[in-house]
Amino acid sequence: MITHTADVRTDDASPSDRWYTLAVLTLVYALNIADRFSVSTLLEPIRLDLRLSDSSVAWITGTALALFYVTVGIPVAILADRANRRNIVAASLALWSAMTAFCGLAQNLFQFVLARFGVGIGEAGGTPPSTSIISDKFAARDRPMAMTLFALGAPIGAWLGSELAGAIAERYHWRTAFLVLGVPGIAIGVLVYLTVREPPRGRYDVAGPATARLSLSKALRMMVSQRSALHLIAGGAVATLWGWGLLWWTPAFLMRSHGMSVGEASAALGPMHLVAGTLATIATGLLVSPRMAADPRRVVWLLGGVIALMTIPSILIYSTTSKPLAIAMLWIVVPAIYFFIGPTLGLLANVVPASMRAQTVAVLLFAANIANLIIAPQGIGFLSDHLAPLLGSNADSLRWALVALAPTGFWAAYHYLTSARTIRQDQAAVSGP
Repeated sequence: MITHTADVRTDDASPSDRWYTLAVLTLVYALNIADRFSVSTLLEPIRLDLRLSDSSVAWITGTALALFYVTVGIPVAILADRANRRNIVAASLALWSAMTAFCGLAQNLFQFVLARFGVGIGEAGGTPPSTSIISDKFAARDRPMAMTLFALGAPIGAWLGSELAGAIAERYHWRTAFLVLGVPGIAIGVLVYLTVREPPRGRYDVAGPATARLSLSKALRMMVSQRSALHLIAGGAVATLWGWGLLWWTPAFLMRSHGMSVGEASAALGPMHLVAGTLATIATGLLVSPRMAADPRRVVWLLGGVIALMTIPSILIYSTTSKPLAIAMLWIVVPAIYFFIGPTLGLLANVVPASMRAQTVAVLLFAANIANLIIAPQGIGFLSDHLAPLLGSNADSLRWALVALAPTGFWAAYHYLTSARTIRQDQAAVSGP
């Protein structure tokens, strides 16, 4: 049996409490995303200062983080489904923030990689318990909207890690940027511990508060039995491969194919993340209102339809030789990479029991981060390298490697649309009609 901590109170579902908790955990998520973008933004000065090869600096940006994030994520999520989630979020934030600061103190590749390992371990305890807490602060029909607002952390974090980190590094030093991003996170971790209340699990579910402990094997079997959950996980993972995988290589594409400098490419993409990404996330929150989310099929139809539609301009971005057309299409596609995050998290919370919500999100993040941090960077790079001798330039080879990746958006849309077949029944069985 799970015992709840003494700070659980009967009034912690009040509007002020739930919205405060959502705001603080959104800030935590923003710091998570900011760390990832800061490394890619500061890639070149890190490489020069630490005297690294291109292959070494590429490894520490994605794979070093992914190795620990994906392996530690599920064990931490199992703990989050059994223990105090608030404490896990607070400790994880403090850990990855401290390790981010240590990145700024690293004097060689070994020290930097150790710090990145620490960041990966810490970040593994961020999103799964956060989404589980939010699921017990909001009722089923409010969760897609609440999770969409939580997803505002993604464009805000992308801006912090690109625009802000780049400006600090240019004025001072890349090490200063890591310190500025890392040190405040430790203080926010203390804030989470002192002010966020741990809610009872499953308080809004038809089965009532959750007390059972589920092993990972049993949780996986339950995910398999919920067909909509499987399709939501697959849809989210493939959508991440599609959208975030394309954007991983987009700055290099703009520089190689359209002659832009590093500064010009980041200046073009930065407002797309902050302005278009934020507006798209807010618009999504309005679209998946409680009234619309009362029938979850409407939400997955919306997600599948938008991703399928956005796949067309994503192909045009990399196939056209016109820079104005490519930039215009990016303004359309970049918001789409934020569109599906919140609703997917909210729908998943509605179709699995409270005792396995953190584990379910961890499985989604496991698949999505394999796609985003390993398959997309390494796969596109490998294909581009092998096409370069045939096409005569690394600009054309990268272009056509990205064109090959772009249609995977249709694959993601298929999973979202297919989940509509059973999602209403699955949600009714867990969260009520």
